[in-house]
Amino acid sequence: MSRLSKTLGMIRFEHSVFALPFALAGAWIAASGWPPMLDLAGIVIAAVAARSAAMAFNRIVDLPFDARNPRTKNRELVTGELEVRYAIGFTVFHSALFIATSFWLAPICGWLSLPVLAVLLGYSLLKRYTLLCHFGLGLALACAPAGAWLAISKSFVPGWDVPLWIGVGVVLWVAGFDLLYSIQDLEFDRKEGLRSVPSKLGPGRTRALSALCFFSAWLAWLGVGILA
Repeated sequence: MSRLSKTLGMIRFEHSVFALPFALAGAWIAASGWPPMLDLAGIVIAAVAARSAAMAFNRIVDLPFDARNPRTKNRELVTGELEVRYAIGFTVFHSALFIATSFWLAPICGWLSLPVLAVLLGYSLLKRYTLLCHFGLGLALACAPAGAWLAISKSFVPGWDVPLWIGVGVVLWVAGFDLLYSIQDLEFDRKEGLRSVPSKLGPGRTRALSALCFFSAWLAWLGVGILA
C-alpha cells in the first residue's frame, strides 16, 4: 500500500480530473447523449493510462532538474522512495495499455494513439528548447476530447470540428494555468537555462498572458456551443 501511495503521488493521480471532463465531453457530443458503457469505460482507461505514462516519463527525464530544484527535491524518484527502473517499467506498461485500449475502441484510434503518445511524452522535453512548452502541455491534454469523440464515432463523420474546438480551448486553458504555475520556478529556470515564459518575460507580463489565454479559452468554448 505504501508503494501504491508513492506511485499515485509520483503521477499526481488526482490531477487526472484535468483531462477527463473534456474527454467525456467529446464522447457525449459524439453520442448525442449517453455513450455506450463499454466505449465509455475504454475512454476512461485510455485517458488515465496515457496521462500516467506521460507523468512517469516526465519524472524520469526531469530527475536531474528535480534533484536541484528546492521545490521538487522531495519527489519520489529524487528521494529514492521509488526506483528509476520501476518508473520506466510503469511508463512502458501504461503506454502499452493506452495503445491497446485505443485499438480496442477503434482501429483508427489505435493508429492515432502512436503520434498522440509521442506528443504526450515529448512535452517533457520542450522546456529545454522552446518557450512554447506551456502550450505543448495544453496540446497533450487537448488530444483527449478529439480522441474520445473518435472512439464513439469510429470515423471522421460530420461534426468532427466540434471536439477540435474543445481542444483549442483546452490548449489555451492549460497554458494559462501552467504559465502561472511556472512563475514559482522563474529563478531556477533562469539559472538552469530552461526555457519558460516567466523566465523570459517576468511575472507581470506572464500573468497578463495567462489572463489572455483564459479569456481566449472561454471564447473557444463559446464557439463549441454555437457549433454544436
